[in-house]
Amino acid sequence: MQALIPDKYYFKIGEVAQITSLRPSVLRYWETEFETLKPNKSRSGQRLYTKNELELILKIKNLLYHEKLTIEGARKKLMKRCGVGEESINTNHDEVIKVLNEVKGQLRQIVNSL
Repeated sequence: MQALIPDKYYFKIGEVAQITSLRPSVLRYWETEFETLKPNKSRSGQRLYTKNELELILKIKNLLYHEKLTIEGARKKLMKRCGVGEESINTNHDEVIKVLNEVKGQLRQIVNSL
């Protein structure tokens, strides 16, 4: 049964724990084991998960708890499903940096015009 994900941009760790029925300590541990699971942190240090990260957590939970894979097996299966290799990860990272720099420039222009 798929968990219902509320229509929000960000979720605090407590909300993610409640939606996924996982303890916050498990979520924090998974952050160390799955490179793609890196929630942003607020100024106060609170983890803020995106909807995509929440969906990833549900996939990881399914692989570990229902398909009974090891963490290494789940990691490999996620990489295979996404068709992601090391080269793709680096390229994607570079593209994200480029887009963020463009957005940053646009925001500076807006601030300067105010």
